[in-house]
Amino acid sequence: MEVDIPDDVPCSSVAVDSVIRMGTAGLIWGSCTGPYDANKLGLAGIHRASFIAKSVGRFGFQWGMFAAIFSSTRCGLQKYRRRNDWVNVLTAGIVAGAAFGVGTRNWKQVVGATGLVCLLCHVAEDSR
Repeated sequence: MEVDIPDDVPCSSVAVDSVIRMGTAGLIWGSCTGPYDANKLGLAGIHRASFIAKSVGRFGFQWGMFAAIFSSTRCGLQKYRRRNDWVNVLTAGIVAGAAFGVGTRNWKQVVGATGLVCLLCHVAEDSR
């Protein structure tokens, strides 16, 4: 399934759509992992509810931010290069990985892994 972005669709619209979709997925993921992590930490009462709420918000924000960086970079590259190929996906994955990996000790691994995962997803999508 080729995702061709028409010239009349602004990249900001593509980014907002991605943020809504991935942000919602992050909220769902946070609502699933938050209670599990709270149980592991032995939290109860208001501390448990606060921990779960922070977990849901954190995952929703992080996933939405990653989607915004990735999709706007991919869209911008696609419009600039006038091609829809693996280079756009790899570059967008590296940029998004760099944005999130900058705060870690091993940011080069985060950048490489993110680029590789995005490229593998593109290959899987393209093979259909």
